[in-house]
Amino acid sequence: VQLVESGGGLVQAGGSLRLSCLASGTIFSINTMGWYRQTPGKARELVATITAAGTTNYADSVKGRFTISRDNAKNTGYLQMNSLTPEDTAVYYCNANLRVVFGGTEYEYWGQGTQVTVSS
Repeated sequence: VQLVESGGGLVQAGGSLRLSCLASGTIFSINTMGWYRQTPGKARELVATITAAGTTNYADSVKGRFTISRDNAKNTGYLQMNSLTPEDTAVYYCNANLRVVFGGTEYEYWGQGTQVTVSS
């Protein structure tokens, strides 16, 4: 199983980016998907999560600006980021809790990260 992020890049303050996370491999079901971010010298922090049923949770710092979504048929998660500020600059990581077989153990997987840089 692999999680591959895409959509990062350089954007000016006030701009938007859309991150995607494709889960590939032998997958039976994906429970919660999430996005986290990390800057040098700091711990990785939660940005947003979404359950298989579509229940979402956001960090206070991104509420009203970021929207997490997913396409269960495509095993893909998304993070729409609007009104970006330089404080949003970080490496963004995709996270998923999934089962590879029916009734199997749920495991946590991480993507390799994608850089988001917001210039002032």
